[in-house]
Amino acid sequence: MLLAPLLALIATSTARAQPPGPLSWPITLRADDRPAFGAPPPGWDRPGDGIPRGRLEMVSYDSRTVGTRRRLLVYTPPGHDPQRAYPVLYLLHGIGGDETEWQRFAAPEVLLDKLIAAGRAQPMIVVMPNGRAQPNDRAEGNVFAAAPAFARFERDLLDDVIPAIESRYRTRTDREGRALAGLSMGGGQALNFGLRHTDRFAWLGGFSAAPNTLPPATLVPDAAAVASLKLLWLSCGSKDGLLRVSQDLHAHLQTLGVPHVWHVPAHGHDAAQWKQDLHHFVPLLFR
Repeated sequence: MLLAPLLALIATSTARAQPPGPLSWPITLRADDRPAFGAPPPGWDRPGDGIPRGRLEMVSYDSRTVGTRRRLLVYTPPGHDPQRAYPVLYLLHGIGGDETEWQRFAAPEVLLDKLIAAGRAQPMIVVMPNGRAQPNDRAEGNVFAAAPAFARFERDLLDDVIPAIESRYRTRTDREGRALAGLSMGGGQALNFGLRHTDRFAWLGGFSAAPNTLPPATLVPDAAAVASLKLLWLSCGSKDGLLRVSQDLHAHLQTLGVPHVWHVPAHGHDAAQWKQDLHHFVPLLFR
């Protein structure tokens, strides 16, 4: 079921400058499709003067799932203490990105440094892996053809990425110490994997989730399935052709009475949306 929407998306796209079909889906706004948060304060995404800074590090790990050595980008917070067990946010990219995508368009190290310095976010480690679990994991050629590799990443994340991080850094290893979120394709992955493994993740975020997202009733068959979650976040821009993916899950959660964040600001399927999502999402974690 995971691949069917992606294969349909492939069929509607060509090697051209036109967006894939679903990005052009008609948008019908509903009464509660509105922002849950205001605009960030001035300077929110600019490096702060005189505040402690965290560190970005490119890390390699052996992936038994893929059979190769792979890379991921890791943020450690200011004053990182190797003897302290930190919570971890696993942050996933979109279909055309890789382990550097978040750093290139959002500079999460800047956002985290400022939020931590202001006391608004808990010090945490942020892991940005490559969600394309195949030997050539570069975003090149027809990126939609990697749909099976995005599904296979579930095993790479659980069996290879998390153990690699927990062996290299001192981290919390309880579910309350792990969060999983992503944008677009990565948003679908975060919901698909996280809602199947609430024993591993207590904090979940889907930013502009793509059509790889499983049907709502499959993701959340009943309220009991997600009762242990500390946070379930859904967001999508009101000008985004993929809005219906998140709308349908939001409506299903409402029917079941499942608490969740529903955030619909005036953005499209774009970097400005996801960067602000991260800014608002991070302070809610590990409280």
